[in-house]
Amino acid sequence: MRACIRATGSCLARKSQARSAVILIFMRLSPTLDKLVDALKRLPGIGPRSAQRIAFHLLQHERDTAVKLGEALLAAAAEIRHCARCNTLTELDICETCASPRRDAGLLCVVESPADQLVIEQSLAYQGMYFVLLGRISPLDGIGPREIQLERLLARATDGLVRELIVATSFTPEGDATAHYIGELLRARDPQLKITRLARGVPAGAELEYTDVNTIAQAMLDRRAA
Repeated sequence: MRACIRATGSCLARKSQARSAVILIFMRLSPTLDKLVDALKRLPGIGPRSAQRIAFHLLQHERDTAVKLGEALLAAAAEIRHCARCNTLTELDICETCASPRRDAGLLCVVESPADQLVIEQSLAYQGMYFVLLGRISPLDGIGPREIQLERLLARATDGLVRELIVATSFTPEGDATAHYIGELLRARDPQLKITRLARGVPAGAELEYTDVNTIAQAMLDRRAA
């Protein structure tokens, strides 16, 4: 019986080694493909399997798309930079928003990323200027005030032009901590500066029955005259 078990175990071990050898040989046959998969899985939300599927799909069915994607990425990496005033992504030294005379220079909206700025622009509810932090304070991740360029923000907010600073960081523990830190620093430096935070509460069209209690509680605290 023991001899049978040993034989079975030996057979399974040989099969496992054979599979490993096949996988190793396959990976060595295509180092270029391995580099593509490694590059794709660095993207947010893309794991190894998803990266492999994307790579295989592009190479098997979308060769033209793959070429256009590569060209677009190379062009973007070469041409796009950060605006010298607000940090957003642009092809110019000063982005179109900062250079526009039609924007209200007295309003400065602080956001975490260019994506957040784009969402606010698409709302068509704001016509002021921006400052993009390119992150938020997160001590556990090693991100402090220096990494999000708070000194530049403080200088911009107290340049004599800004009358209201709108803090539009995310409503997460890190986003709230960043908003609080910015508010405290600016109140100490310029007590006359108006500092506001984006309101939060029940979304438009939502029914209270299906809204979480934390959102309802915040909406109750932030209530205003009807």
